[in-house]
Amino acid sequence: MPDRVAEALARLDAVEPVLCAFHEVYRARSPEVDPSLPFAGMPIAVKRGERRSHREALTAMGCVPIGLTTTPDGSTPWQTWGRNSRGLTRNPWNLDRTPGGSSAGSAVAVAAGVVPLATGVDGAGSIRIPAAWCGVFGLKTTSSERAAVGVFVRDPDLLATYLGVTETTAPTAVWSTDLGLAEVDDEQVSIAWRAAAPLRPRPVELRLGDPAADWFAGRCGPNLALDALFETADVLLTPTTPGPPHGHDGPGERINTALTWTFNLSGHPAVSIPAGFDSDGLPVGLQAVARHGREADLVAVARSVDRVDMPHVRVI
Repeated sequence: MPDRVAEALARLDAVEPVLCAFHEVYRARSPEVDPSLPFAGMPIAVKRGERRSHREALTAMGCVPIGLTTTPDGSTPWQTWGRNSRGLTRNPWNLDRTPGGSSAGSAVAVAAGVVPLATGVDGAGSIRIPAAWCGVFGLKTTSSERAAVGVFVRDPDLLATYLGVTETTAPTAVWSTDLGLAEVDDEQVSIAWRAAAPLRPRPVELRLGDPAADWFAGRCGPNLALDALFETADVLLTPTTPGPPHGHDGPGERINTALTWTFNLSGHPAVSIPAGFDSDGLPVGLQAVARHGREADLVAVARSVDRVDMPHVRVI
């Protein structure tokens, strides 16, 4: 059996000087792992500053952490792109573009083929936005708090194993282009809509209102419009981001969290799914949101949409 940790470290050494995805790397000899565990011997990357309990849960499943990934430092407003104390964390699809934030390094580590799974924390879209812009799956779990733990993967079956999902059924889906509040580029809409086609989503008129005041006040709780929506459908589909990844000088006036942060306040689980590429060759994400505790429906969506040809990154 090949030493997957050694292979991951070799890949890390090849790409890290350019991508700057890791804050710290572990070089110790791989521990002995029970081969019966679901993730036995699988190397993973861990977001710097993440909850210890999440990391311990994954190591109990057999994962072997190889390092801590980069997060934006305090000089980065909104933490929506990858500037950190070590430099710039770069998008492996285009080094002049950001991978997003704040779980930037974890998204890059998976997109660049260093590890098959990396952890993240999603406070306003901090998993889903980097996942969309790096062309990987990014899951935010159900939470009663604004920030939720989750993971990045390239294979939706790893999401199922992570969640303990054994069976899925085809969910009913509805579609909203903008949630009634965002300005979304036409190309993001068309690519995400095309990726959603296997689910045959029904377009709905959804007007959720600007969540900014509640987000800054830390007010989390039920959303009546979403509660009503989920009485008639299993999942809500949208583009993940209003536009493509911006440059390293920042997002300007665009609010990249426009389509994601509402679900941090409501606590609904959500996933960004690779949907394809835009005209500049940059990845586009499709977001799926489910009822509380129904992450299994998100796995079903991810498996349904996973027909898009998302090759390993070509830049590195």
